[in-house]
Amino acid sequence: MTTFCSIRNSTACNNSMYQTIFKPAIDFVAALILIICLSPVFLIVTVSLYFSNHGHPFFLQPRPGRNNKVFKIIKFKTMNDKRNGQGNLLPDAERLTAMGKFVRKTSLDEIPQLLNVIKGNMSLMGPRPLLVEYLPLYNKQQKRRHEVRPGITGWAQVNGRNAISWEQKFEYDVWYVDHLSLKLDVKILWLTIRNVLKTEGISSEGSATMERFSGSKDVYVANKE
Repeated sequence: MTTFCSIRNSTACNNSMYQTIFKPAIDFVAALILIICLSPVFLIVTVSLYFSNHGHPFFLQPRPGRNNKVFKIIKFKTMNDKRNGQGNLLPDAERLTAMGKFVRKTSLDEIPQLLNVIKGNMSLMGPRPLLVEYLPLYNKQQKRRHEVRPGITGWAQVNGRNAISWEQKFEYDVWYVDHLSLKLDVKILWLTIRNVLKTEGISSEGSATMERFSGSKDVYVANKE
């Protein structure tokens, strides 16, 4: 089997081994090293957000991972919990604190997710883990983004992040699933560093963050196939 694999489809075999064996190992070791190296920054941001958000520096929320398995993502809390007279949360732009805006702009809010990577819930590179409530809104093709572990950064993030449409973002996610390789992950890492330094694609047009996903036009037809 090994000989047949190496002769007929060596690239596919190598990518499969990378995804199942080497990628998880690299993720764990790299995340552990990064969390240790960034511990001073982690501590400073935690203390700053503790006072900025009245004792709540972290944001925990259920997110779907590989094969739709739900886990709790951990990020730095960049928005307060202010509500209007009806008890509803104010728009993101009105809840984003000054410290939170800086943390988002510099992508420091992603640092705590290294803990998710160490636990095995996430990868360093992969489709971003979105809200659980979006699961029934995906069409058949978009659901394929959950065939791999979600990542802190991904192909969609380095190609527009929050400045592109949901449909385009999902197309990038599925493309990543089909082309996952060490070479692609290295490219994503390099482009992520470049984009962080240039602070590109932080927000969608007219919004402090990304507008909510309400489903694709073909979702109902696709889900019935």
